[in-house]
Amino acid sequence: MAKSDKLVRLRVDFGDHKRAILSGMKKEREDPRELVGRQALFVVNLEPRKIMGEVSEGMLFDIGYTDGILPAMAQPERQVPNGSRAG
Repeated sequence: MAKSDKLVRLRVDFGDHKRAILSGMKKEREDPRELVGRQALFVVNLEPRKIMGEVSEGMLFDIGYTDGILPAMAQPERQVPNGSRAG
């Protein structure tokens, strides 16, 4: 998002539908475009939330932020169908 120094807009393919998800990762990565085509874990059972005038329909799940280290995305160990659920 050009207006934000922190937020990145992701368009995520969940197999049968796509969602817009905003993530505050801009300062954590040199180039957020490196995520294109990669799978990750998302939380999607949240109410859509308006952030800086845009709607976010979920949350990227990452590891390390709370511990004060550079966050890492939670990713499947092998390719799985888009939209596969955790658990």
